[in-house]
Amino acid sequence: MPAPERQMHMGVFVLGTGNHIAGWRYPGAADSFQSLAVIQEIARIAERGKFDLLFLGDSLTAGVNDHPSFTARFEPLTMLAALAATTTHVGLGATSSTTYGEPFLVARAFASLDHLSGGRAAWNAVTSSGPKAAANFGREHPRHDARYEVAEEFVDVVRGLWDCWDDGAIIADRETGQYIDPAKVRTLDHEGRFFKVKGPLNIGRCPQGQPIILQAGSSEVGLELAARTADVVFSVVQDFSEAKAAYRALKDRLPRFGRQPSDVAVLPGVMPVIGATDAEAREKLNTLQSFVTGSNAATLLSNRLGMDVSGFPMDALVPELPLPDTSHGFARAMLAKAKRERMTWRDLHNLTGAARGHWVICGTPAGIADTLEEWFRGFAADGFNILPPYFPGGFDDFVDQVVPILQARGLFRRDYTGTTLREHLGLARPSSRFFS
Repeated sequence: MPAPERQMHMGVFVLGTGNHIAGWRYPGAADSFQSLAVIQEIARIAERGKFDLLFLGDSLTAGVNDHPSFTARFEPLTMLAALAATTTHVGLGATSSTTYGEPFLVARAFASLDHLSGGRAAWNAVTSSGPKAAANFGREHPRHDARYEVAEEFVDVVRGLWDCWDDGAIIADRETGQYIDPAKVRTLDHEGRFFKVKGPLNIGRCPQGQPIILQAGSSEVGLELAARTADVVFSVVQDFSEAKAAYRALKDRLPRFGRQPSDVAVLPGVMPVIGATDAEAREKLNTLQSFVTGSNAATLLSNRLGMDVSGFPMDALVPELPLPDTSHGFARAMLAKAKRERMTWRDLHNLTGAARGHWVICGTPAGIADTLEEWFRGFAADGFNILPPYFPGGFDDFVDQVVPILQARGLFRRDYTGTTLREHLGLARPSSRFFS
């Protein structure tokens, strides 16, 4: 029997009132990220579009003067628990920090979400690149590589805790009075460099075996962690050739960890701006860009590059700059694009204001579908993390106009064939390492 044709995976990145820094100002856009009704509507659109995953970005700082429309937000796991009750298929993913969290609490929270959702939970394991978070925890922010040393052990502890329960451990036998089979539960007894965790969790084995692990690191140490542990990798891209090379570089690392290329889905972030004609799409993008102020774009760009850029002349070319100690992915992609296209600081401000450093495509539904197909068939991506510029209309446009074209071309599912996120991603349910 021939193998099924490879198909795209799709996630939607829900950040604030839209992924454009000023998307909330677009006519008809939601203007609050503290509205459960808005989030529920986004989830309904995602399920109508048969998306694999709804993903919530998060921050541990307020950022009132940085990008205010992203500031006031629900704690993501609380929000996803509410969505678990009003959705049936779409995966539910959220960020939780390995630098400012505790493995036991993270493992328990995502195991709980997996049970509440019937097997749809995903953890985005991040090291918290922004140094301002440290002040909220009474700590000093660790350097980049030190954060990843902690993350390596943190992820291993979380996965170990998920494996401390075997399937069938909860018997609940009314005849004998036995509730739990003690032979199917064990302690973790982890003692490492950074953590000492006994375990087990006080919740049974997850419906997915283990929740899905998401990652977005693109530094050398970040790629190693992703190759060893991630199921989905969110990538920051600006150029097809660079994206294709990065895709292959990650996939080539997998065999060293006993993994296959199909074990990890690479989903570049992309902001689609859609119009009936190219001119209409450009006008929509121009309207969004007209809302960007010099101050909010400069603040976000400074964060992306890890340095204050407010003093550079706006019409000067962007010089060669070192990668910061914050996030390598955004800085690398943006600086490479600036060098490749001889961009000025004004150009880079506009790029940051549009999609916070992510890739923007602007055009008709068919034109956008053509571009996504080229990247997918060219093995620069296994699908895409869609970043609507504003909600809900910007997401409606993609689901109602682009998704049907991809479906007609056989590139994306017409319906769900499973109920868990692992099934959507085509990943096998893992058995416990301790009981297999």
